Amino acid sequence: MPIAFEVNGRRAILDTDPTLPLLWALREHLGLKGCKYGCGIGSCGACSVEVDGQLARSCVLPLQAVAGKRVLTIEGLAREGKLDPVQQAWLDEDVAQCGYCQAGQIMAARALLKRHPRPSEAQIAATMLNLCRCGTYTRVRAAIQRAAAALGGGAA
Repeated sequence: MPIAFEVNGRRAILDTDPTLPLLWALREHLGLKGCKYGCGIGSCGACSVEVDGQLARSCVLPLQAVAGKRVLTIEGLAREGKLDPVQQAWLDEDVAQCGYCQAGQIMAARALLKRHPRPSEAQIAATMLNLCRCGTYTRVRAAIQRAAAALGGGAA
């Protein structure tokens, strides 16, 4: 049975195994390669996306769970040629090294800033649990604070 949902503002209908992880549906069926496979058990965060505005680990979320929902991936953040404030902060703070985890990190940072527009260092540390093999955590924190300021929140 086909599964219909919205991805980055566009309707998608996939007729495939409903238990297929959303990650693979996005990457292999829709060509959206931004979210990455890291661990396959929902621990590392490289596959993070938003589903109806909530952060989700797409490697453990079956396709059937997003039927009728809105999915937002890293590819859907920029609007009219302008980067999302979190994406811009990532560039300004030169966060990425290898870049593998960055899409998931950015999606997690957006979710954090929705809940805490002025995040403290403790809130950032408690919330940003995505793994980064390059160890750019200090720059991730700086980028989150920069994005908070750009969004009108500023540091707590």
